[in-house]
Amino acid sequence: MHWANLLNSGAGLFIIEATGVTPEGRITPACLGLWDDRTEAALKDKLTRARKLAPPTPVFIQLAHAGRKASSATPWDGGQLLAADQGGWETSAPSAIPQLEGERLPNELSKGELRDLIKAFVTAAQRADRVGVDGIELHGAHGYLLHQFLSPIANQRSDEYGGSFENRIRFPLELFKAVRAAYQGVLGIRISAHDWIEDGWTPKETAEFAALLKPMGCDFVHISSGGISPKQKIAIGPSYQVPFAKIVKDRSGLPTMTVGLITDPQQAEDILQAGDADLIALARAFLYKPRWGWEAAAVLGGIVPSNERYWRCLPREAQAIFGNVKVGQR
Repeated sequence: MHWANLLNSGAGLFIIEATGVTPEGRITPACLGLWDDRTEAALKDKLTRARKLAPPTPVFIQLAHAGRKASSATPWDGGQLLAADQGGWETSAPSAIPQLEGERLPNELSKGELRDLIKAFVTAAQRADRVGVDGIELHGAHGYLLHQFLSPIANQRSDEYGGSFENRIRFPLELFKAVRAAYQGVLGIRISAHDWIEDGWTPKETAEFAALLKPMGCDFVHISSGGISPKQKIAIGPSYQVPFAKIVKDRSGLPTMTVGLITDPQQAEDILQAGDADLIALARAFLYKPRWGWEAAAVLGGIVPSNERYWRCLPREAQAIFGNVKVGQR
């Protein structure tokens, strides 16, 4: 129901978010996963059914591992780390540093475990391809595993995967390269451009990282920020992450997606017309207004595809968004 609703929203692209590549990589016990034949079959069945109820819309999937932020309660149950007797599990991370002070320490990943994680992402990408998605977004943002490697706040390793910028980006680059070799479809990555904390990951580093991804076959970057530490000081406001997208777009030359407190159609259009980003991503706005895309088309004079069962529902002044479809009744 949820997916079919979003596929009927008028959006140009639907991204299935935060899909765990291993059971331990889920953020919460309720999160979606894609790590075996059972989860692959379930995802394919549900996506196929949703697509039958909606106009053709490209679908991407976000492949993720939560690292030290895994084993958490659902947000509506507090979102905190779960103990084993609450259904939790052991977490892992670049370094044995907890997300919150006082939490049990995550397991510091060995080099062998890093190789296993790369294989898990590759296998999940191959499963996603069989499911029939049109593209993959690797999750390297919001304080989850790949972001944990990038950020010196979470990554304090003393081997070749920690310390310098070149070392901290090593594992994410190795993982991206392996997925790119195994998957021929559209492939991009979501990156937190700013840790919003002193001595953290920076927009400049994000732009340099994106520039290195481009020759490796990266098709797009999706720029957001934050999530690595509860000590972050985010200067939140409308379009507050758009300047980061602009920096990355200009430095890397990659198609760049921006997100974050973009709620108004004209606001989104202005960002595109200014050249600050190439794509606009919305999440909460679509959950609150499931036909946000229709409203945007009506405001901006655009046309969106729609299931024909909805053609008669529009007020007269908005009917042009379906391409002047005429529906009769006797």
